[in-house]
Amino acid sequence: MIVAFMMDPLESIEPENETTSWLMYECNQRGHTVFFLEPHDIYVRGSRLVARMRNVSVAPDQPMRAYWDDAIACLKRDELIFEEITDIDALFLRKDPPLNYQTLEYLHHVRGEVFTINSTTGQMLASSKLYLLNFPDIIPETHVSRDPKRLRKIIDEFGGSMVVKPLNRSRGEGVIKVSSHDRDNLNSLIHYYVNSYKPYPEREAIMVQEYLAEVKKHGDVRIMLLNGEILGAMRRIPAKGDFRTNIHAGASPAKHEISATDRRICDTIRPRLMADGLYFVGLDIIGDKLVEINVVSPGGIPRINRLDGIKIEAQVIDFVEEQVRRLKDHA
Repeated sequence: MIVAFMMDPLESIEPENETTSWLMYECNQRGHTVFFLEPHDIYVRGSRLVARMRNVSVAPDQPMRAYWDDAIACLKRDELIFEEITDIDALFLRKDPPLNYQTLEYLHHVRGEVFTINSTTGQMLASSKLYLLNFPDIIPETHVSRDPKRLRKIIDEFGGSMVVKPLNRSRGEGVIKVSSHDRDNLNSLIHYYVNSYKPYPEREAIMVQEYLAEVKKHGDVRIMLLNGEILGAMRRIPAKGDFRTNIHAGASPAKHEISATDRRICDTIRPRLMADGLYFVGLDIIGDKLVEINVVSPGGIPRINRLDGIKIEAQVIDFVEEQVRRLKDHA
C-alpha cells in the first residue's frame, strides 16, 4: 500500500510526542511505502492531479528518534517523485491550520479514488470552531460576532467570565479569558481581536463562550475517535496560572476513564461526523460540555498510549487498510 502524508515540514515535528509521526512509523513498520508532501506540492498536469513527493520509507524496527532522523535524511536526496494522486492508496491530511483551500479543492476531485482521512469536504466544513454550532445542546453558551459593541454587550449581560476564541487558530493560540469586571482592558481586547480598524466586512469574527470554571481544577478531556468510536482518552491539566488545556500551552496529560457523559457526547455527534467523512477526530470536553472538535490534525496518540499502555496508531492503520481494500473492491 502507498500511504502519503500531507503535513508540516518533518524538521518541525517532535516525533516522540506527535500523532503524525507515530502513524507514519506504523505504516513503515508494516512495509507500506510512505510518501511525504506539503500542500503546495499538488498541481495539475494535462488535466490530471499530480503531486511532487518524497519517499520517506526507511528500515523498520528502529527507535522513533532514529526512524525520524532517517526519514528526514530522505529529504536531502534529489529524488522528488512525481505521481498522479490516484496512484496513491491512502492520503492523510495532517497539515496544521490554517487550511490551504485550493489544495483541498484539487483533492476533492479524486475523493472516490483515494481514501482520504479526513475528507476534504469534512475538513472545509469543520476546521473552524463554528462547526460546534451543529450541536447546540451539548456546548457552552456561545456567541459569534465581529461587532465590538455587540460583543461587549454579550459579556456585560452574561455577568461572569467568558472565553474569547479566534475561529481558525489551533493549539490554544489566541484563547483568552475575559470578564466585564476588567473594564480597563476589555474594550481594547475586543477591538484588537476583531481588527476593528478595518471596514466591517473585513473584520474577523470571534467566538465568545461561557467560561467553565471546573477547567482550572480538573482540566479537560481529549477523546480520540476513529470512525465514530472511542479509541482512547486523556485528561489535560492546565499549567499553574493558566486555564488553557492545550499540551503545547504547557498543560500536563493525565489518565482518564471514559465516563457515561463522554459516551453520550460522542453518540450525539457521531452521525454528523460520519456524514461529513470525519473519520479521525479529537474531541475536547469540559465537564458535560463539548468545547472543541479537532479534525485537521488531531493529536494525542503518543501520550494516551503511554498513559494506558495501548497502541492507538495500529487501530488507525488497520482501519485505513480496510477502507483501501473496500475502495479497490468497488473500483
